[in-house]
Amino acid sequence: MAAEKFFQVGPVRVRVSTTADAPRERLSRERIVDVALAQMKERGYDAVSMRSIAKELDTGPASLYAHVAHKDELDQLVIDRIATLVEVPEPDPERWAEQVKDVMRANLAAYRAHPGSAQAALAMIPTAEGGLRAAEGFMQLLLAGGIPPQAAAWFCDLAALYVSAIAAEESIWAQRGKAAAAGGRPVSEEDVVAQVRQVFAALPPETYPALTRHATEMTTGDGDDRFEFGLDVLLAGLVAVSRRA
Repeated sequence: MAAEKFFQVGPVRVRVSTTADAPRERLSRERIVDVALAQMKERGYDAVSMRSIAKELDTGPASLYAHVAHKDELDQLVIDRIATLVEVPEPDPERWAEQVKDVMRANLAAYRAHPGSAQAALAMIPTAEGGLRAAEGFMQLLLAGGIPPQAAAWFCDLAALYVSAIAAEESIWAQRGKAAAAGGRPVSEEDVVAQVRQVFAALPPETYPALTRHATEMTTGDGDDRFEFGLDVLLAGLVAVSRRA
C-alpha cells in the first residue's frame, strides 16, 4: 500500500504518495475458485455466493459474471479443482479393487482439505476437463477388474455419491462445532458419541431391543473406520453383482 504524506501549501492541503499504488491482481476463474474454496472452509458452503466472492475481491458481481456465468458453473469449477487433486493410476487388473479404494480415499482427502467443497458435488455431474479425466480413469479401473460396463458406469456414480456425502456430513459437523464454540459451548466428537450412546442405552428395551443391547456397537468407530467399512461393502457388493451378471 502506498505511504502518504500531507503538506500544507497556503490554504491548500496537498496529499503526496511516496510510492505507487500496488496494481490490483487480475480477475480470473482461478482466483474466483480460490476465494470460493476459502470461504467454504471458513463459513460453510451455504454462505458462499457470487456476491460474497465479489465483495472479497473488491469488485461487483457483474465483473464475476464475465468469468463465471452463475453459481452452478462455480460449483462445476470447484469440483473440477478437487478432481485435479486426485491422481488416478494406470489400471492393474491384479489389484484393481485396491486401486479403486485408493482413488476414493484420495478423493475424500481432497474434500477434507477443502471443507465445504463436497456439497458442490452433490447433484452435480462433472463435465469440466478435470472431472472428465477423473471419471475416465476411474471407469478404466473398473473395466480392468472385469466389471460389466453398465455396473461400472453406475458404480462411478455410487462411489462419487458415497465419498461426497461422507465429506459433506463431516463439513456440516465441523460448522456446527464452530458455531457451538463461538457460542461458548464447545463440544467434541467424543461428547456427541457419548450422548448418542446414552440415548440408545436409555431406550425402553421392550420397544428397542436391538438398539439398547448394541448401543456400544452402534456408536463405535471413528469416521475413517466407518468409511473403510463402506469401501469394503461397496466393492464386495460390486463384485457379487458383477458375477451374477
